[in-house]
Order: sequence, then structure tokens, then C-alpha cells
Amino acid sequence: MTVSLSGLQVAKEITEQFPDTVVEATDQAVLVKSKSIFEIAQYLKNSPELSFDYLNFVTAVDYLDCFELVYQLTSLKHNHSLILKTRCFSRERPTVPSVVSVWRGADYQEREIFDLMGIIFDGHPNLKRIVLWDGFEGHPLRKDYL
Repeated sequence: MTVSLSGLQVAKEITEQFPDTVVEATDQAVLVKSKSIFEIAQYLKNSPELSFDYLNFVTAVDYLDCFELVYQLTSLKHNHSLILKTRCFSRERPTVPSVVSVWRGADYQEREIFDLMGIIFDGHPNLKRIVLWDGFEGHPLRKDYL
């Protein structure tokens, strides 16, 4: 069974490497600034003691005042997991860095979030609709979608 790492402990390690990037940490998750998500993802994957080499999923939640992205990470080597989160506050053009070059499995998941929520993943190699057709208006999983 995979052991969940304490978000508080991982947040401490992230803060040592990237000061002022952790917004909040609980026992269950770490919330980081969106502009730093790519660098933190690289660190979490490449750090020998963490080695988060597998992205289980990335999903998005619309809280109306912000979009929250939730990444569940697993280390196959160490058999531990972590929930990493970030937020973007713009509803007009919500943008976060893509993690596709860190975890290839994020490719279709980021495209689906883009398609259904309208969040732009900066640096994604092929960011286009994956579920809906090209002429579709809007993003149907947003709370303000009519």
C-alpha cells in the first residue's frame, strides 16, 4: 500500500529549495504558487529522496474566485504519494505552466482541463481541444457556464 507523505514535511523541503513558493500546507497536501509549479514538479521528480516519477492525475476545480489544480503524485521507487495543488485567479485567461515535459502522462489531462475548464497550460506542446469540437463556445465545466 502506498504511504501518503505529510504535506507539511514536503512543504518544508520545497521551501528550502524554493523560498516563498509554498502558499499553504496541511498533512494531506501542499499548495504552491502557480508560477513555480514547473520548477517544483521537476524537483519532486528528480530529488532522490522523493522521486515522484509517476503522475496519477491532474484535475481542476472551479471555486468561482479561483481555479485550483490538483496533482496526485506517486513514487514507484519509494512507494509514497503526495497531493500537490496550485491556484490561478484569473477567469479571463487562467494560465499555469505545463508539466508535460516532467510527466508525459499530463499531456491529455492538461488538454482535457483546457477544453472543459479553459485553463491554459503555458508550454504545452499541443494545447488544443480533446473532448469538444473546435467551434464549441465556452468551457462547460466552469460554474459560470450558461
